[in-house]
Amino acid sequence: MRKLWLLVLAFLVAGVPAMFAQSTDHFEAGAFFDYNRNENLNLNQYGFGGRLGFALRPNVNLEAEGAYDFRRSFTASIPTAIPPTTFPANFRTTLGLFGIKVHTTGPVRVYGTVKGGFVNFSIGNPSSVSTGFSNTVSNITDGDTHPVFYPGAGVEAFAKWFGVRAEIGDMMWMDNGSHNNLRITFGPQIRF
Repeated sequence: MRKLWLLVLAFLVAGVPAMFAQSTDHFEAGAFFDYNRNENLNLNQYGFGGRLGFALRPNVNLEAEGAYDFRRSFTASIPTAIPPTTFPANFRTTLGLFGIKVHTTGPVRVYGTVKGGFVNFSIGNPSSVSTGFSNTVSNITDGDTHPVFYPGAGVEAFAKWFGVRAEIGDMMWMDNGSHNNLRITFGPQIRF
């Protein structure tokens, strides 16, 4: 097994000069504002994130990104309580994705992306003891991590090495079926 990994590594190292000869844009890095619409909770979330990309071909990038959506307070209910009780709950999302981006060439690029990864939900309530809150809202428990499939599309515009990027997609997390959530990102991007 170790010899196989060494062989794969040798092929990758040998292929790096050929990949660099195909394009002047080898790496991309960016930060973005993240908007996520959680359909299960009817909740809008906002946060920040970052992404890194590596050009495999002149119009294909391998990308990794992460985002953190800030805690949002909202009112939830405990339907099993008698009488039904409402309480304030704090909810935050952490997201990690990895996949490919295929784009046109030129200073303005249209692209499509397909990524997979994970989403983690955190739920808290400072008065959970008095309300009977057990760190679960709408079948989402505290510290819940789920697999994610993310198809998206967008546009990016560059002036030499600096640009901006806007993207819209469907963050589908899996838990007893698919849960579709609108996701929009916008932010600066550099390439080198």
